[in-house]
Amino acid sequence: MQDKKSQTDDLPAPSEKKPAPELGGCKDARQKRSGSFDLSRRQLFGIGTGLAASLVMSKASPVFAQANPLDEVLNQSQVEWGDRFDTPGQTVAAVRTAEPTLSPQTASNIEQAMQFYYGVVQRGGWPLVPDTKILRIGARSELVIILRQRLAMSGDLQQALGVSDVFDSYVDAAVRRFQSRHGISPDGLVGKETFAALNVPAQVRLRQLETNLVRVRAMSGFLGERYVMVNIPAAEIETVQTGAVHSRHTAVVGKIDRQSPVLASKIHEINFNPYWHVPASIIRKDLIPKMQKDPDYLRDNKIHIRDLRNNIELDAAQVDWTTDEALNYQFRQEPGAKNSMGSIKINFHNKHSVYLHDTPSKTLFGSSYRFHSSGCVRVQNVREFVTWVLGQTPGWDRFAIDEVIRSGERKDVSVRSRVPIYMTYITAWATSGGMIHFRDDIYNRDGLSPVAPLQ
Repeated sequence: MQDKKSQTDDLPAPSEKKPAPELGGCKDARQKRSGSFDLSRRQLFGIGTGLAASLVMSKASPVFAQANPLDEVLNQSQVEWGDRFDTPGQTVAAVRTAEPTLSPQTASNIEQAMQFYYGVVQRGGWPLVPDTKILRIGARSELVIILRQRLAMSGDLQQALGVSDVFDSYVDAAVRRFQSRHGISPDGLVGKETFAALNVPAQVRLRQLETNLVRVRAMSGFLGERYVMVNIPAAEIETVQTGAVHSRHTAVVGKIDRQSPVLASKIHEINFNPYWHVPASIIRKDLIPKMQKDPDYLRDNKIHIRDLRNNIELDAAQVDWTTDEALNYQFRQEPGAKNSMGSIKINFHNKHSVYLHDTPSKTLFGSSYRFHSSGCVRVQNVREFVTWVLGQTPGWDRFAIDEVIRSGERKDVSVRSRVPIYMTYITAWATSGGMIHFRDDIYNRDGLSPVAPLQ
């Protein structure tokens, strides 16, 4: 079966050595996670300046459950936790929850989280943690006192534990818990990314919960016995079966200027060892500039040029790369190790011509900032993902999938029971276990000002 024309994706990266954006990388790459709310130091210092004294006199409030032990540290990064870390009198195991982001309880969980955050705001919010130096376990600094107060206010540290200036194992566990809730690699190191998340005002977080409650309620109906949920701001994919998460996959989603769309569809086809047809937008923005700098790029990446009008193949030297002449031709990349879609493409009907796929650029999955594609979604552990999608399609178990990929044969497989897929934009949600999650509003869709006043 002839491969269908692929409309949207990135050109292959010239090397796996650097996990930087691929060709046509986002010009807004300088915008880090800390830039989402554009907070000024003056704005932040005005929040909660009288908090320290009151915290010393009272225990910190839990997130919104009565008990808030550090027993639900969630790892949202691409690496599974295989170790444990100890705190005096308590060993904390890092765990994952099987509760989907869009569970039947998510809306009520968000409402409870809003009540908690409203209380924090009414008490003046939490203090700014100055980002003057990196903090880690073993450090001794007055900044640690403020950090303890901040973590206690959000329920990540069970209690203020006095006014100690030591970054001990209790603080380390609390920092990891906070990082996990905010999609930051839970390494216990308080650096630029963690400071930025710590210093988002409580009233902004409250408004974020309010905004996402509307989104979650809009999807509160029955989503299917088996479905796929792509959360774009979290750059994560869940496969859900009978109300529980079967697997989670780290994703790479669209750049700020080439955003992944919100949509609902059904996965109907899997392409193994696919061709990739370069879309016009990438020809214009990426391929032409690349060829001006590196005339051998097409040859090195096994991309062929065809003049479809005359049904002939062209040599790169026959194209004037100083103009838009290349837009008149088809560019097709052959299957193989350098193919931009890797070894698998997952198709679902949509007007945006986007899809899910494998990638040769595996290093991008290791970054907390995973907004590098041209709208399509790259899937980590894609073979596990496709094995689940084809779970009700006879003859396509994991062994068969591995075998066809190994052979290099072009193969298109229809999904017998089409699987619903929802590409969503959820930047704040909460679980039944009392964990409140936040992600950066990477596409600026929450409509929040740096400090949104309460009405």
